[in-house]
Amino acid sequence: MLLLAAAARGRRLRGAVLLLLLASVLAPLVLYGGSPVSVSHLPDSTAASGAFDREGEPNLVWPQVAASGVSLAKDLTIERLGEHKNRVLSATDHWQVVEAEGRSRASGKADGSVQKEEPKSQSVDEEDRLVVVRNDGALSGQDGMIKEVVEMERRAGGSDKTGDSKDVELQNGKGVGTELRHAINVEHKDGSDESGESTISAMHTIGSLNSSSNEEISAHRLSERMRDAISREHQTGASNSNAALPAKSSSAGQSATMPDATIHVIRDQLRRAKTYLGLVASRGNHGFARELRSRMRDIQRALGDATSDRQLPQNVHSKIRAMEQTLVKVKKIHDSCSGAVSRLRTALHSTEQQLQSHQRQANYLAQVAAKSLPKGLHCLMMRLTNEYYSTKSKNKDFPYMEKLEDPKLYHYALFSDNVLAAAVVVNSTIVHAKKPADHVFHIVTDRLNYAAMKMWFLANPLGKAAIQVQSIDEFAWLNSSYSPVLKQLESQFMINYYFRSGQARRDDNPKFRNPKYLSILNHLRFYLPEIFPKLNKVLFLDDDTVVQRDLSALWLIDLKGKVNGAVETCRETFHRFDKYLNFSNPLIANNFDPRACGWAYGMNMFDLSEWRKQNITDVYHTWQKLNENRLLWKLGTLPAGLVTFWNRTFPLARSWHQLGLGYNPNVNEKDIRRAAVIHYNGNLKPWLEIGLPKYRKYWSAYVNFDQVFLRECNINP
Repeated sequence: MLLLAAAARGRRLRGAVLLLLLASVLAPLVLYGGSPVSVSHLPDSTAASGAFDREGEPNLVWPQVAASGVSLAKDLTIERLGEHKNRVLSATDHWQVVEAEGRSRASGKADGSVQKEEPKSQSVDEEDRLVVVRNDGALSGQDGMIKEVVEMERRAGGSDKTGDSKDVELQNGKGVGTELRHAINVEHKDGSDESGESTISAMHTIGSLNSSSNEEISAHRLSERMRDAISREHQTGASNSNAALPAKSSSAGQSATMPDATIHVIRDQLRRAKTYLGLVASRGNHGFARELRSRMRDIQRALGDATSDRQLPQNVHSKIRAMEQTLVKVKKIHDSCSGAVSRLRTALHSTEQQLQSHQRQANYLAQVAAKSLPKGLHCLMMRLTNEYYSTKSKNKDFPYMEKLEDPKLYHYALFSDNVLAAAVVVNSTIVHAKKPADHVFHIVTDRLNYAAMKMWFLANPLGKAAIQVQSIDEFAWLNSSYSPVLKQLESQFMINYYFRSGQARRDDNPKFRNPKYLSILNHLRFYLPEIFPKLNKVLFLDDDTVVQRDLSALWLIDLKGKVNGAVETCRETFHRFDKYLNFSNPLIANNFDPRACGWAYGMNMFDLSEWRKQNITDVYHTWQKLNENRLLWKLGTLPAGLVTFWNRTFPLARSWHQLGLGYNPNVNEKDIRRAAVIHYNGNLKPWLEIGLPKYRKYWSAYVNFDQVFLRECNINP
């Protein structure tokens, strides 16, 4: 009796164990495979727990399992359980690796989120995905794997049909759907089917277990799919290990199938190495810098001219691993990217400040060089002055003095304190003149350069052409009571502005602080009728011009009642009115057009008869008084000329006057050759060392460097 009782207890215990195993296998199967049962009145968590809790209420599954006849299911399942158990347990170890990798890929995302991945490469197994549902505290890792295996067999057996092919994710508390690489597709549904009704996949008919042949085929398919998934994961891990690369966001399968992937890896390593090299070298890590350079040389040799992976040497992977190890070491000793970005921004800001400082300094030095007198020219002035006062000749007058007031001749006005520059203007004009005897030159200079200027032309006569050299001190009528500009130039404000740098604003352009604007020579062009009371027309020339053609035709041009004949500069954006005048001031805005075309000083034909009729000098005085505080324009003669000769300027052909040789290195050579007058306007004067060498030849052609005074002062071409 005791033996019989023990045997009975053993059979009951074995039956209980078999029932528990049967429940763990069949519960997910019947939950996902049967006809839908409405559970709209229950929450998802309740439905999920009810599927696995035999004693919990409400229990949606267990009563129907009992009613189906455990004996029939047990006979059909015992054979299957052994096979399933072996496969499940063999896959458990690898499942832990896959699960850990899935967590790392899903890091940073909130609990309960569901990821959906669209694989890059399609395969025949794409429709057979694994659905893994984690239930915190409710299911162990092995239980989840059993559910995975059963779900795969359910799909392999062809139970998915139109209308019941939806995957449902069951969640308890904060379950997380984990995404498996290459083989996992987790999709969260809201419970709505195609007809809009709320349903869930419930019990699968137990009768589907009656066909043992179908079960064997399904088991075979399931086993093969599991092996394929595990094999792919192993291959991915091996590929990542051999390449020794950090984890990327793209899948390993995609990287493995990418054409010429090794070449892309090498190039990426080289780019990173170059970036690190500059940062490491700047911080004094010379050891790492040498190692990094060595690795770069090795990998560049391996890459060579290869355009595909097949052309790479066999040892390229070892070089890639060595380079990656070096990059990892460099990255560890270096700061984070945010720190590098911060330092780069600081360096950029510092570089910009240095650039601005250097630009201001370069601009200032250019202005200093432009207004400074070269040593040779200073020597020439001193040598000529000494010669003028040491000569015993009593006759220091020029010939042909009677021509100076003859209105029928061609008269030129030249105001300069540069002896050599004035000599070039006169020489070039006479060389190209058809009738040199009909040309008269009127030169006005300051007291300091008067003797040198006069001595030069006495020592270098002009033939039959007439010349007159005057000092500005000879014009007794030109004083501060008559000329507003002279009064302004003598004011304490102007003296402080020019000679006391602390009085000027830091943003003032140093161009306007050039002391040449203190010289009344610049403003004599506005007093031509007073200087030449008996002349009708005068051609004004700057001392930085060169004449290349006979200019007598200019006196034949009808100016149509205008006072000033000049070449317009509409093609130059900086010669519009708004670049010179302050149009924020109502006096300027109400009287002038900001887009009006400017014109150039340097070669201007002035009709003195019309000047006197229109009383232009008074117009000039009026505007100068209004600009006493420099609110209408900055210092200079061109803005004053623009407002004075507004609507009184006749445009000449551009071929008469070519600008830009003193600042623009890209002036067209054809335009230079065909121009009647070329103008070195700007700071790069041809007699300065900073002058543009390509244009200096046009000016040097009219300098006689064999002249005794030039040789003594070492002035060479």
